[in-house]
Amino acid sequence: MRAMIEEWSKAVRKWGSAQAGRFRAKALSFYRSHPKWKLALMGAGSVFALGATAVLGIALLVYTQVLGPLPGYPELRAIRNHNASEVYAADGVLLGRYYIENRVNADFEEISPELINALVATEDARFFEHSGIDLRAAGRVLVKSVLLMDESSGGGSTLSQQLAKNLYPRQSYRMLSMVVNKMREMIIARRLEKTYAKEELLRLYLNTVSFGESIFGVKVAAQRFFNKSPKDLTIEEGAVLVGMLKATTYYNPVRHPERAVKRRNIVLGQMVRYGYLEAAVKDSLAGLPLETRYVREGHNQGLATYFREHLRHEVERLLEGKTKPDGTAYNLYTDGLKIYTTLDAKLQQYAEEAVSEEMAKVQARFYEDWKKGVPWGRNEVLQRAVEASERYQRLAAAGKSQEEIAAVFSKPVPMTVFSWEGGEEEREMSPLDSIKYYLTILNAGFLAADPSTGLVKAWVGGVSHKYFQYDHIFARRQVGSTFKPIVFATALQSGMLPCEYTPNRQVSYASYDNWSPRNADGAYEGVYSMAGALSNSVNTVTVEIMMRTGIDSVRQMARAMGVSSAIPAVPSISLGAVEASLFDMVKVYGTFANRGRRPELHYLDRIATADGEVLLEMGRPEPRRFPVVLPEGQADMMIKMLEQVVDSGTARKLRYEYGLYNEVAGKTGTTQQQSDGWFMGFNPKLVAGAWVGAELPQVHFRTLYRGQGSSTALPIFGNFMRRVYRDKSFKEIRYARFSEPADSIAALMQCPPYLDEMPVLAAYEDGYYYFEDNRSLLGRLLEQPYRDAQGRIVQVPPRRAGESDEDYLGRVRAYQEQLEAREGRKEKRKAFWSKLLFNKDKAEEGTEQEEPPTTGYRYFDRKEGGN
Repeated sequence: MRAMIEEWSKAVRKWGSAQAGRFRAKALSFYRSHPKWKLALMGAGSVFALGATAVLGIALLVYTQVLGPLPGYPELRAIRNHNASEVYAADGVLLGRYYIENRVNADFEEISPELINALVATEDARFFEHSGIDLRAAGRVLVKSVLLMDESSGGGSTLSQQLAKNLYPRQSYRMLSMVVNKMREMIIARRLEKTYAKEELLRLYLNTVSFGESIFGVKVAAQRFFNKSPKDLTIEEGAVLVGMLKATTYYNPVRHPERAVKRRNIVLGQMVRYGYLEAAVKDSLAGLPLETRYVREGHNQGLATYFREHLRHEVERLLEGKTKPDGTAYNLYTDGLKIYTTLDAKLQQYAEEAVSEEMAKVQARFYEDWKKGVPWGRNEVLQRAVEASERYQRLAAAGKSQEEIAAVFSKPVPMTVFSWEGGEEEREMSPLDSIKYYLTILNAGFLAADPSTGLVKAWVGGVSHKYFQYDHIFARRQVGSTFKPIVFATALQSGMLPCEYTPNRQVSYASYDNWSPRNADGAYEGVYSMAGALSNSVNTVTVEIMMRTGIDSVRQMARAMGVSSAIPAVPSISLGAVEASLFDMVKVYGTFANRGRRPELHYLDRIATADGEVLLEMGRPEPRRFPVVLPEGQADMMIKMLEQVVDSGTARKLRYEYGLYNEVAGKTGTTQQQSDGWFMGFNPKLVAGAWVGAELPQVHFRTLYRGQGSSTALPIFGNFMRRVYRDKSFKEIRYARFSEPADSIAALMQCPPYLDEMPVLAAYEDGYYYFEDNRSLLGRLLEQPYRDAQGRIVQVPPRRAGESDEDYLGRVRAYQEQLEAREGRKEKRKAFWSKLLFNKDKAEEGTEQEEPPTTGYRYFDRKEGGN
């Protein structure tokens, strides 16, 4: 057998030598008879040899890293893409991301198998056969794509080479850029193949590839175009995304749906060609229309843009000093952190929709209000706005004269501006006209929280984060009449009863530059109970109640309820001449809703790494530890008063226009010249506040009718709550009921809100209790702050101009007698109520003689005669 093989081998070698000899002879004969061909072939061979030598030389230079470093195996094993950090609502809905590259890595199990098949069939059919370099595919592309113009031929680079290009972007090497970069990618691809399994390479590729629109990775792309996870993509949807890889902008399914469908069908054809799909299935899928569910996303798009921006700064601060296991600092934009908040995605959506819908109407009414004239009044306001603009400052810095700057500002140019319809629009207008336009744009803020827990549920800082970045949740603006409940709560705490009546009359306060508050309706008659004065927002009565209670006491109450800004020691604070934020005012009204306990607002729960390890646990506040600002009884009184504001007062529009017939309480507020409109409302499960106004307080409504809080801010609250009530998943909010006050508390509030004249204590008549108040006009009009020995705020008549000592002392003595008489009447009322409600007689409480209570109003000792 062996001999036969040797014989056969000799015969083959002899035959091969003979054939080679014949070929050489024919070649020599051809060269002698065709000398030009000989030269051409020799030249081509030389060129080929030189080219091959050059390529090998370049490959050697690349491999030896003469032309730049190459990643080694340790570096390739440690590949970490820039990964966006994600912000989640309490119900698990993704609110948005922080990123440099908008990418969220997907595990291989999270990717649809059909998407993998479409990718391999279209981009690298022999992916599972080669080791990073496919010379056959490169040759095929040269012939079919370049010579035959066949679009279905696929790419020349393997997926591993494309991954290398994604991970290590190409560099410039002048004329040799293409060759050098291809060599680099081949070498890196081979190293990647040795480092990772095929499934890991596919995962890396799909997490690094760009889909345009600043989208990196299939997870973000699937959410952006189809609002799905990659594992839930259908065959045709996966084909659309794979088809985009050829040219992301050209085949964008939203911008160019027809091109995307054509490319999708080519991908489906590739899947049939390589056995990943039946032809019949392909035919049925190819006939389907393209259906996308495009989800806009970005720093200025999506849910809770203002909240996310506020949270971004807070998270960056919290991450200071936190390091990863390798010792490097955490990066919010690249480390894929998971940030969990208390917001409710549905409530957030309802809040944003309510702001958007109602603010368009409010803006239209504002323009209607200013058909004649300009909202900013003086030209100085417009000029300051011009000088504050970036364009003006740039021109001024360049040395342009005022005339040159004015010429630039008066020349119309194309620009994109904010619009109430669609968010923005293209216009041609001068820079000066654009400043005038933006001066008249009204903005808004809206914040909602659970008063029993302090958890923030919705946060809308403005009408468009793209055009107005300032977050109005923390903007300090005058709060108007929304401050009045603080005054009334202080009065209750000082001992005033809800059914004590106060005359409605205009008074000048000499100690405060003869300041004379006025009522919005110009009416000054009759007397009001506390509830009546609050529900009708009577300014004169509110100021009088605060003067009796004490300015300092009201300021202390405001701070205790959550107002963190400075509160001036002037009587006008009772009418809202206090600058406070929406964040603070929600705490104030949350105190009422929570029956006297001030909630601590909380919106950030925890921050975790991309792997789920908790970095920071913020800890939700403990409701039992909320500070008690008001006793429950007094808080219940305030709730009842604020319910009357909605039932029959300035907020009754909530009932008849927005259909909010469940239990709800609240208060409207309007500042001077209608610069700010407010509404604060609540029920036991939700407290919310809305503010509306222009960026500059000098820009305001012309008329009270259109500019008051019940016409600007209240509609946002009403629209929001109507959406909440219609959602069956929020039944707990819709049907929430206030706690029933004790019978004794309810009895103390049984009085008419308004009477034509001051009543006299008689008895229980017509279902109401009547109380006397016989203080003289002197005691009503001439009062100023004074603190007695017990630390209580009392009033002392100011001295009149030109008044003699004897006259002044006599007047003060008379005033003191009136105050003491009032204290006596209070004691009689207490005895009356004690007997009526509890069937107790003061004489029955004990036989021991007690010292008579001091009134705290004694300015002179009678034995000394006042001297």
